[in-house]
Amino acid sequence: MIYKRGGCNKDGVNGACSKCGKRRKCGKYWVKFQHRGKMVYRSTGHTSLTKARKCETKLKSELANGNFGILQQRPALTLAEFLKQRIEPWARARSVWPWYWAGIRPLLQAKSIAGLPLDEVNSEVATGFAAHRQVSVAVGTVNRELRVLRRALRLAVEWGLLTQAPKIQMLKGEKFRERVVGDEEFERYLLHTSPLLADVATVLHDTGLRPDEAHRLDWADISFVNGRHGKLRVRYGKTDSARRELPLTPRLRNVLEARWQNAGRLECGWVFPAPTRAGHINHSSLKKQHSRALRMAGVPPFLLYSLRHSFATRIAPGVDAWTLCKVMGWSSLSVAMRYIHPSEERVLAAFAETQSNGSGDKIRDSHANTAFDTGIAGALSGVVSEG
Repeated sequence: MIYKRGGCNKDGVNGACSKCGKRRKCGKYWVKFQHRGKMVYRSTGHTSLTKARKCETKLKSELANGNFGILQQRPALTLAEFLKQRIEPWARARSVWPWYWAGIRPLLQAKSIAGLPLDEVNSEVATGFAAHRQVSVAVGTVNRELRVLRRALRLAVEWGLLTQAPKIQMLKGEKFRERVVGDEEFERYLLHTSPLLADVATVLHDTGLRPDEAHRLDWADISFVNGRHGKLRVRYGKTDSARRELPLTPRLRNVLEARWQNAGRLECGWVFPAPTRAGHINHSSLKKQHSRALRMAGVPPFLLYSLRHSFATRIAPGVDAWTLCKVMGWSSLSVAMRYIHPSEERVLAAFAETQSNGSGDKIRDSHANTAFDTGIAGALSGVVSEG
């Protein structure tokens, strides 16, 4: 019997895979058959069904000729060895390396789990690790580390080092970022920011980019000609869905054009250069400036990432679900539920609309256009027409 492990899912746009962006491209074929009363499970290492069948035939032929050594199990890697030798080199080549490293580091430091063979890391072990970590760090931090562990074990299955990945349960009580920054708060905040922070904050507020995406903007990604007011291109992101093009609002065009003029009208180069290893700003570059601006403006504290949440909340009532995913760079609709925070007024308006129609089946979106300003509305219409 031949079957595939680590195959495509249907969480992407239009039912495509969120990992590869296609269909039936992920995963490798495994063979399963009985030999001398025992079940044999082996990875063929191939993504092609034809090659997998040839591998199965060769394996059965070797066993028929008495070459039983091919069934001997190689010593299993420990979790620490697997993370260092396989996961770390693989993750370093990707833009999400900081996320992986934030989870790998505490896993390597936990002696109770790091020294275990890979096939002995189960749900009970993961629960013990989580209980130990919860004493010193927040629930959200523990869950982030558990997600890295879960992803690593699933990769071990795809790479043929495990036959099955254990189920890793997240801790309850995690606090998600739900802070929505109002327009008045943001304007007050901008009055007390440095020029660099004001430009970065405007990019995040008017486009909903992730901070990492804004940090990596290149002048080659900015166009003042195409679109109604110009557009920007996101080339680096967490997934394939993160790579997208977005229109500029009039305010953002003015900010970027002024910065471009001051930089000498460059054709390429970082939009936000800085004396860092990467050559552009990072999360540490604006931390002190952001804290100072919050204190001087007297607004309730928020993270720069909250501007992305605020953008999604502001435009969600005026666009359909698929356009929202395209604008935000999400691979599935389930992610949207973390970012959309409808106000109490909108909930009451929805119920009032239902009662006026006499039916709960259809709720018109007649109030949607009041949810966002003229600049955002004009910009989004460019996304829909170009998409």
